[in-house]
Amino acid sequence: MKKLIFSFALLLAGAALSAQQEHHYTQFMYNKLLINPAYAGARGVPSVTAIYRNQWIGFKGSPQSALVSFNSPFLSPRVGVGVTMSHQKIGLQRDFHMSLAYSYDLVASDEFSMRVGITASLRSLGIAFSDAQPNVGGDPSLGDARVNDFYGNVGAGIYGTVSDNVYFGFSVPRIYANAIGYANGSATLIAKEYQHYYAMAGGVFPIAEDINLMPAILLKYVKNAPFDADINVNLDIRKKFTAGLSYRLGGDGPGESVDLLAFWQASPQFGVGASYDFGLSSLKDYNAGSIELMVLADLKKRSKKMSNPRFFL
Repeated sequence: MKKLIFSFALLLAGAALSAQQEHHYTQFMYNKLLINPAYAGARGVPSVTAIYRNQWIGFKGSPQSALVSFNSPFLSPRVGVGVTMSHQKIGLQRDFHMSLAYSYDLVASDEFSMRVGITASLRSLGIAFSDAQPNVGGDPSLGDARVNDFYGNVGAGIYGTVSDNVYFGFSVPRIYANAIGYANGSATLIAKEYQHYYAMAGGVFPIAEDINLMPAILLKYVKNAPFDADINVNLDIRKKFTAGLSYRLGGDGPGESVDLLAFWQASPQFGVGASYDFGLSSLKDYNAGSIELMVLADLKKRSKKMSNPRFFL
């Protein structure tokens, strides 16, 4: 019976992975450039973000992903550029993604900003047959091969701020629907890269001296998949330490996960963060949760007038 339940859980996991094609991270509020090119340059200084995610710890073949991104103003505070590189492996599947982003601030006032952005991306999807573990005696059909295909795409987004304490955005990182799989070389399509639509919003609201409430939400939609959302509430203390909770919709339970987040601003230009996801779906009995580790660094000091530098912009 337990094997039957395990097989059913694995089937659900596969269905979820086929529906949500984009990489996702619990600490999305620190990692906006991955899904919205209009965020490039919004921090006002050159910035680097690095994240490692290990999902469903202890579940063989579970997703593992890593990301490094850089964004900065370019020649003018109104112009931003960015680059993102990410890698994800799920079982034998290997997914490498690189994108270049450009943004321009259409308004650029002290009270309101509205950036528009475009991105060009290159994605490599492959299967590492050499990492397979065949039966004793080997399987000569696997050989020592790695199959890769490359796909180009373009995306767009908007990112706005109000009074330096509220942000919002909407984006489609990949607009073109690439065909990414055919049956045995025939004309029968078995996989397609669908558009993912993202909407985000958040803010920083003082509730006591040196304490800020920082809610954030990320909405996700892709055709033929259930609507998804990450809902987060953080508390910031003295602009040094941030801790909070997130709830992720999805899965076959009362949600996909409940997440703990923490961030420490070690210096004005350097911070580290971590998160831990408690699973709520059928897979929760077969793994030890999911973890993320993050480093965020500004390569230049920011203006003192910017109220909450490491979270908000």
